[in-house]
Amino acid sequence: MKISTKGRYGLTLMISLAKKEGSGCVSLKTIAEENGLSDLYLEQLVGPLRNAGLIKSVRGAKGGYQLRTPAEEITAGDIIRLLEGPITIVEGIESEPPAQQQLWLRMRDAVKEVLDETTLKYLANYQEKDALEGYMFYI
Repeated sequence: MKISTKGRYGLTLMISLAKKEGSGCVSLKTIAEENGLSDLYLEQLVGPLRNAGLIKSVRGAKGGYQLRTPAEEITAGDIIRLLEGPITIVEGIESEPPAQQQLWLRMRDAVKEVLDETTLKYLANYQEKDALEGYMFYI
């Protein structure tokens, strides 16, 4: 499974909105500048996200986008599935030998589990130090 720029940028867009949750609207131009992305490309992603009820748009001078659903209720899996489609590792596994089918299914389930257990709130609050907290280093 390969996540395209559509999924990656969509996740970046949603993380940016989650970081500003409760602070009003954010323009796509601001999100694009903060993340080094194309605002024109981000415009293509907001339609499906809005139609799914994950974000809402507000017109006017202080307009822009904001989360419609709380960040703790949105998972990375929700966003990736919406923008990329179903999560599959291998197409047409029915023709594979049973041992290989089992491997592909286990891999798919592991990816789904990670995506479905990772909330937008977690990603928005993630700090680099969090990655090292569980490890003990000895010299």
